[in-house]
Amino acid sequence: MENKALWSWVDKISREWFGKPYPDEVIMNNRLRTTGGRYLPAQRRIELNPKYLSELGEEEFEGIIKHELCHYHLHIEGKGYQHRDPEFRALLKKTGSPRFCKALPSRYREPNHIYQCEDCGHIYKRMKRVNTSKYRCGKCKGKLKKIE
Repeated sequence: MENKALWSWVDKISREWFGKPYPDEVIMNNRLRTTGGRYLPAQRRIELNPKYLSELGEEEFEGIIKHELCHYHLHIEGKGYQHRDPEFRALLKKTGSPRFCKALPSRYREPNHIYQCEDCGHIYKRMKRVNTSKYRCGKCKGKLKKIE
């Protein structure tokens, strides 16, 4: 997607959901790996991950744009724009923006170790091995056993 088309899409979402134009820069950043986008306050620029558009579609990507616009508009207004700020959380809820983006399907890896609680049967999938004599079930404090 070209920068001009991307900027007009972001500006349209900004006017529709926030009632304000988006005059600053927005770019696609291929180097982003685990995040859908980021807002850089020092440059007043939004960077978006193009992999989310190609792998998860326009609806998920629009949610990421709305999330980054929440950061942007709160920062411009001088309010709390970080994830922990109550103003940010309230604006996310008001606009229906996701707090976090979904994981990319291309980045998913199968877990190497699977554990099950002996008491409640809850299953834990882990990439790293867990010391079953040291750790217990987080739900019921039962003993864990390795099943795979």
